[in-house]
Amino acid sequence: MLRARLGGKDQCFADLERQEVAVPSHLLNAPTQELFDHIAGNLAKFAAGQGSESAASTAKRKLGFTVSHPVDQTLSPVAAINWRHFSANDPAGKNLVDQFNNALAKHGLKLQVDSLVDETTGDLAGGRYYSKDAIAAITLGMYTNAAYVAPARALPLWDGPPTRSGEMVLNMDWGGFVNSHLPISKFDAELDAESSDPACRAFEKLISGMYLGEIVRRVLLRMAQETALFGDSVPEKLRVSYMLRSPDMAAMHQDTSEDRQVVNEKLQEIFGISDSTPFAREVVADVCDIVAERAARLAGAGVVAIVKKLDRIKNKRSVIIVEGGLYEHYRVFRNYLHSSIWEMLGSELSDNVVIEHSHGGSGAGALFMAASKVDDMSSPEERDVLGS
Repeated sequence: MLRARLGGKDQCFADLERQEVAVPSHLLNAPTQELFDHIAGNLAKFAAGQGSESAASTAKRKLGFTVSHPVDQTLSPVAAINWRHFSANDPAGKNLVDQFNNALAKHGLKLQVDSLVDETTGDLAGGRYYSKDAIAAITLGMYTNAAYVAPARALPLWDGPPTRSGEMVLNMDWGGFVNSHLPISKFDAELDAESSDPACRAFEKLISGMYLGEIVRRVLLRMAQETALFGDSVPEKLRVSYMLRSPDMAAMHQDTSEDRQVVNEKLQEIFGISDSTPFAREVVADVCDIVAERAARLAGAGVVAIVKKLDRIKNKRSVIIVEGGLYEHYRVFRNYLHSSIWEMLGSELSDNVVIEHSHGGSGAGALFMAASKVDDMSSPEERDVLGS
């Protein structure tokens, strides 16, 4: 949750407060209204700590809200297509804005959802606030997505009203990209067939943090079965799907200790392998390296494709905003991403493409979007808005 007062041209934020609140696991399977009630309740506590100024306000303040799943803005009102990482079975087609506004009213909050965007679009909005050269945003975390800015005239399918800027943001939802040239191995095919959404989101299953550890586990399982990598018997926990998370994969991959002691500890902690050999640990690190490099290079190819699509390769500076734990916390993955873009563009052209970590995340972008719709509620130099 974010609350900010924008400071105008000379100062981005005159005031900024941030608070993180975890979503309880039982709400992941609950109806969406219960989830919104939980969020609204925490927003009420957050707003109560903002002092008498917020409490005394009689007008409804604007609230920007980001969601980590695609929304269909051709529907009126805005509706969700699909939740990510939530098992709630009722959100598809639901009116998210009305649901959330009802929850806000229930908790006595003088707030109104004015901007609802997915996380990647929020990241792009935040990046655009800081730099006019920000032309795309990429999410590389537990899921993946991309969005970019394009001239509205270049979008033949757009039949809505013209935009003031002459530009529009395209949410690519690139996790669903599929092409015969994607390097899909038998391990990827098996993962897809056993997933909750087979034959869907092929690109995401190759590059996102949700799946990288699982790909590594499947490769190690096959090695254990065919080469006795971890001894004569296959560790039972190695047979369990999604036992290996991407943060643990990153820790093993980036282990530079003598005899790969971090790899040894992770194998014991996660799979119960207490007697791994130095050779086996090197193999594990190599598998992590191969899977991570492939993912980073594919993501890099996506970045280059966007820049080429916008015809900005040769003579325009292009800033790509990147957000997500995979990029932020997985150093080797991040380095592979940068080097792959440099390799694909060459030393001369790569200087025109700048990769930047997100400024404040998607919540800040939603906050800026909500502030852009404020008219007479406050001074243009100091707009008091919230993002969630």
